[in-house]
Amino acid sequence: MPPPRVSVIIPAHNEAQAIGLVLAEIPPGLVQEVIVVDNNSTDNTGAVARAAGATVLREPRPGYGYACLAGMAHAFGRPTSEQPDIVVFLDGDHSDYPEQLPELLAPLLAGAADMVIGSRALGERERGALLPQQRFGNWLATRLLRLRYGGNFTDLGPFRAILAPALRGLGMADTTYGWTVEMQIKAARQGLRTVEVPVRYRRRIGTSKVSGTVRGTIGAGYKILWTIYRYW
Repeated sequence: MPPPRVSVIIPAHNEAQAIGLVLAEIPPGLVQEVIVVDNNSTDNTGAVARAAGATVLREPRPGYGYACLAGMAHAFGRPTSEQPDIVVFLDGDHSDYPEQLPELLAPLLAGAADMVIGSRALGERERGALLPQQRFGNWLATRLLRLRYGGNFTDLGPFRAILAPALRGLGMADTTYGWTVEMQIKAARQGLRTVEVPVRYRRRIGTSKVSGTVRGTIGAGYKILWTIYRYW
């Protein structure tokens, strides 16, 4: 039996300084395609990613969810024999450790899970990598998920892997900050086998579009809580 096809989707907005490092740290031989979605960048993010060997898509509508949906449309818009068996989501700011990809894939390849979340809460974090408002937001959101949906999560971490049939079955729709929590809500409601793997986390390169500004922090927090309420 041939090894499963793995596609990595990386949403990236103005990550020209970081994206090359991220792509260089993805373990060779595990991934068939790396899809970088240039999400309305005003720098040369796309050019840097293309030079590093990634498939680069342009999504002019700003929003994390828009970028993820564009990557999925590309991955699943080809003949069935060429579509991925597993889809990995990874941030383009160099805060995640791409070399931990085998650890996320292991439960899926063993048939023990349908979705794997890389938990920053369970792993080692560089000082200052997760700001207080991020830690509180994660705690509140995962507690609400547990109380309402029974999802035993500790984090809404962006580094995650999911079987392609399970991902298609979720019917993902959020276009902005609610993407990760929507995926976890729907996974819990559908009874997907979800496990968490501890992952390391470091300070990102550049300024965060979410936690780096008051507007971004409030906007992300509101959208996450609204998404939890909407599916309540």
